[in-house]
Amino acid sequence: MRLLNIIIANTADPPIYRQIADQIKTAVFRGEIKPGELLPSVRMLANELQISVITTRKAYEELEQEGLIVSLPGKGTFISSKSPELLNEARFNAVEERVCETIAFAKRMGVGREKLKEIINFFMEDENR
Repeated sequence: MRLLNIIIANTADPPIYRQIADQIKTAVFRGEIKPGELLPSVRMLANELQISVITTRKAYEELEQEGLIVSLPGKGTFISSKSPELLNEARFNAVEERVCETIAFAKRMGVGREKLKEIINFFMEDENR
């Protein structure tokens, strides 16, 4: 079983369960956690992060609904052995969701399409340096 390196910001906007789910998803998409790998139990992860078991359970439930983890009663919670195509689809769906959130936020802030493209290009180029 792998210990997860999850960092929680108690004052951050995404709820804690979402922070946990997102960090596990990221680790899976990057290949840091492999399919079939055993995750800590809900209780163990809650103790490690010093948070409520209910919060941890909610993160695991979200990941299970997305098909990224599988809970086997009496055996534990594992990273799903989905095909690479399904994992790629899930990764692109997650990116799509964030892009839609960013576009909606930009519209609310009065940032137009061209300026948003400029901002994205700047940060994508900066990341490659």
